[in-house]
Amino acid sequence: KTLNPSLRILAHGVIVRVGSDDDPLEEKPYFGAWGPALRQVSEWMDRVERGGDKDRLEQAISAVPADILEDWLGTRERNHQMHLKALELLHEGVLNRLHLTLDDTTPYGLAALDRRRLEARMDALHLWDRAEIYPGADEVSACLLARAIVWDKRVKDKRISVKVVYPSSTSHLTTTLFEDRPLGELVSAHLRACGCVEVSSAQTFTLYVNAPATRQGHTQPDFETVDTSARFLPGFAECVSEALERSKNTVLADVAYPNGAEKRLMKLLENAPLHRLVGYAAWNTAGNTLGSAIATAVCVLEGQIECARVEALFSRLVDDWIYQAEVRSKVWNALEQPSIFDLGDLKAQAESEIELRMKPAALELWNKHFALEYPNLMLEWNGSSLAWPRLFTGVFPLEVKNV
Repeated sequence: KTLNPSLRILAHGVIVRVGSDDDPLEEKPYFGAWGPALRQVSEWMDRVERGGDKDRLEQAISAVPADILEDWLGTRERNHQMHLKALELLHEGVLNRLHLTLDDTTPYGLAALDRRRLEARMDALHLWDRAEIYPGADEVSACLLARAIVWDKRVKDKRISVKVVYPSSTSHLTTTLFEDRPLGELVSAHLRACGCVEVSSAQTFTLYVNAPATRQGHTQPDFETVDTSARFLPGFAECVSEALERSKNTVLADVAYPNGAEKRLMKLLENAPLHRLVGYAAWNTAGNTLGSAIATAVCVLEGQIECARVEALFSRLVDDWIYQAEVRSKVWNALEQPSIFDLGDLKAQAESEIELRMKPAALELWNKHFALEYPNLMLEWNGSSLAWPRLFTGVFPLEVKNV
């Protein structure tokens, strides 16, 4: 920055999560045994700061070995100090923008406590015009790319305008499983992160958010909280289809369930012109899905490169719909339900089972929705693999090329 003062630096950091699973591989090695107890410490440290019962916190602390608690809290403190330093760099003008995001957060816990402390520092330094703090993680780089692309438009007060459509009048109040706020507030946060503004009309694109009426469900179908009479999914699917038929700039973010598309919605959309979507996502958390779908749309509309749009869209449909919603559970059952944390010696067999199912399904999707519409484009399928020895993250390095 000293050598090039005009260099524009957009940065992000992730506030360390408190794992919701007792995962000894992705989290600290001791988290498999001590995860539940550490979550209690996390919750009551936050509750006590809000006036909660101090005795409950002491009980929670006494249930965890001192060396484990020291290491776990020490890791969080290093993370917190790094973010405080990043705020100083933003204040000094070294950074031009900073997004601090909460990974897999909850209304109560250490992440919420860290958020409040960082917000207090942002207040003191008057940084709210240059910084954001909201739930998210994996998608943030894409959001900052979108933000960088529209940087000059925001300076000229020509922000990308977005109309948001839900399947229920109460969907904006939905409780999501890995965030700390109602869905409507989460949508607004991710629109801001990507340099967009929500409007009721005259929009650049329309964001269709498939969501429950009350709360996200873990397993499909969930007739208690997702697939209920408070949400008329066929009507929502019809609106999406009609918008696509009119070639409107249409984005679909599916957050009815975490970790994959809602199968019923995709069945309702099976004859819709899905190839016209300018953004789509249905993966992992609601924040991951919203941020990546919005960011993709911004990049597509600003870039206007059809081959790149088709590749990005098809990649998400392959991963979020075919793999996460359909194939992953079938492979898990075919392997006789191994550990969700570590496949061990089953990794090679798992990848073979995945490829056996993914390749024909992906080719069918391409031939049905894309091949005839884009005769100048070809799909190159480059196989399937796993990022780690677990089924959670599939890797499908496909390419869409000009003929």
